[in-house]
Amino acid sequence: MRKINTVLVATCLVASALMPSVSQAQEAPVFAITQAESSIAFKVKASVAIQGTFDQWNATLAFTSPDVTTGVLDVKIQAASVDTGSGFKDSKLKSDDFFAVDQNPLITFKSTKIIQTGPNTFELDGNFTIRGVTKPEKLTLAVSGKGTGSGEINGTMAFDRKDYGMNSGIPFIRIADRVEVTVALKGSRISGPPLVFKQ
Repeated sequence: MRKINTVLVATCLVASALMPSVSQAQEAPVFAITQAESSIAFKVKASVAIQGTFDQWNATLAFTSPDVTTGVLDVKIQAASVDTGSGFKDSKLKSDDFFAVDQNPLITFKSTKIIQTGPNTFELDGNFTIRGVTKPEKLTLAVSGKGTGSGEINGTMAFDRKDYGMNSGIPFIRIADRVEVTVALKGSRISGPPLVFKQ
């Protein structure tokens, strides 16, 4: 009997030790990104318009607490899914002169810090990787639907393609160095409490 009681006490102690971590996990909002209603696009000034989207990608938005600044945005893009509407441009962008998709299939951005700059605006510092080269970049965001549990995240990020080894051009097309990326993500809270924003 004494042995059984000892086991029961030990079990209760372990359970009580685990309860705070379970409770803390439940306090963090969980969001899902709806890809069918979202997009990731890019454009660059050129003598012939160069702009397009990526057809295959995934994005996650995770929080460690209801504080909106604890979020981490993690985006992974399949570089070979680039779609400019031109087979010639797509082929050139996939080549070693640009995305080098055979050696570096993913283009990624993972935020390292979120700063709320206004009631509905944010700056995300993060690590951007393309062609296997990683550098810090900044993504500026505006959100809608605050307090409703669902909404849109629209943002832009600009980078210099030559910083990532994309020094070549496309025959007969003059291309600027600055590339602008836009994200339009539709998200919804699937569990946990609502996010807390600065007023």
